[in-house]
Amino acid sequence: MSVGIDFAEDGVVPAGVELNAGRAGHADAAGRGYLVTAPHQSGPARQGAAPDTDDHDLLAALLDGMDAALCAFDADGTVTHWNREAERILGWSAAEAVGRHGLTGWAVREADAQEVTARLLGAMTAPGRQVDEFALLTKDGGRVLVRVQSSAVPGADGRPAGVYCAFSEVHTQIDLERSVALSEALFGEASAWGVVLVDADLRPALANAHAARALRTSRTALLGRPLGDLLEQGVEELEGAIQHVLAAGTPPEPSELWVTVRDPRGGTLPPERRCWRSGFLRLASPLAEEPVPLGVAWLFLDVTKTRLAEQESARLRFRGSQLHRAGRAVAECEDPMEAAVLYMDFALAGFADHALIDLLPEPEAAPEGPVRLVRAATTPAGVPGPGALPVGGGLPVAYREGHPALQAVERCGSVRAATDRSVSWAADHKWPDGTRHGLATALRSRGRTMGAVTFLRGASRRPFDRADAAYAEDIASRVAAAIDLAAAVGG
Repeated sequence: MSVGIDFAEDGVVPAGVELNAGRAGHADAAGRGYLVTAPHQSGPARQGAAPDTDDHDLLAALLDGMDAALCAFDADGTVTHWNREAERILGWSAAEAVGRHGLTGWAVREADAQEVTARLLGAMTAPGRQVDEFALLTKDGGRVLVRVQSSAVPGADGRPAGVYCAFSEVHTQIDLERSVALSEALFGEASAWGVVLVDADLRPALANAHAARALRTSRTALLGRPLGDLLEQGVEELEGAIQHVLAAGTPPEPSELWVTVRDPRGGTLPPERRCWRSGFLRLASPLAEEPVPLGVAWLFLDVTKTRLAEQESARLRFRGSQLHRAGRAVAECEDPMEAAVLYMDFALAGFADHALIDLLPEPEAAPEGPVRLVRAATTPAGVPGPGALPVGGGLPVAYREGHPALQAVERCGSVRAATDRSVSWAADHKWPDGTRHGLATALRSRGRTMGAVTFLRGASRRPFDRADAAYAEDIASRVAAAIDLAAAVGG
């Protein structure tokens, strides 16, 4: 237990200050039993030196300002010192305590007096500090359990001249130990939560092993670095949340942040987009008169798998609902080609910005090059851009070799394409301006390839993935059946 005072090498009193055990039992004008001399001379002149009033007042102020209660006894067991924290805990003032012989009958029960006195005075002959727990009496008759650290006070001749005791309430010490234990547990290897202490400058000051792994670095490497060095996306939201906590306090509920963790090796690792359920706690010093923010404790739990699963489930439910609605709407269409375009209109919702239908002049079981496609429909209708024609336009499309639509027809499958960030990329592919992602899928019906359907997304949407390709193939099978029916009806 730290008692808030710098003791001398012997662990008893401040360096340069001598406890005068020969005047035990006398109190100063304020009722305190601070009996000290602070000689500034050595040798024989030291014996006749008067007590230094300044040092006496300094020691009195130090003892009264301590966070721990402190009392001292001379060799006979008489109380010589009693500070304000001891008065706060037990209720006895310094004037009432100093000069009493032992603690029996006023601070200790008669039944416990012999054991308590033996342990306290036994510290004079024991090496180092002794730690005990006693039940002491308060002035109002109550009892309080305290943890006591006692140590011998050597006299001028080096022999024990008394004992000083620093004590505090046991529950206070236990609370401190619990706080330390909790801190150690959170920053240990076993915690499933990432914990990062961020200082007022928005730089990590401490982190546990789980947080370091989540940020793809080590515990020491991330300390003191800006958050922008650790996160590629989501850093603005995180810094904004921390600044809000510093200014307004702890938010009532955790929040979820989507972030992309930066590659610490400079591009050798693929980017990781993660969803972290985050809680923030403002830290303030308990020692300041007014709360002074020390920083923010950021606790986060990776819920990426759960959120992705929820998003995928919601997406599947929506797409299934769209196909169900499209099926009911198509049942009312007299023109099969109109039904094919209607399928595309329903499919675009939440999936793509544009859709193109390109057909072979004649259906083929296994198309062989060179493949030539004819634009049959675009949706939404009337969208400007290369090759945008009304339904049934029937004009050939001058796709260059290797175009995703041509590859889809040749492979009888799906082909995804992403922009190379050139200005002419969309125009080179004969797609509407602003297109950044494409997905072409073959139209197959009755064992023959009818053509290809192409879905297009702009810059505001993410690239197509495997799940999107599966959905596009589901739509393409319905569109191909409608087109095949249109060809059969048309003769």
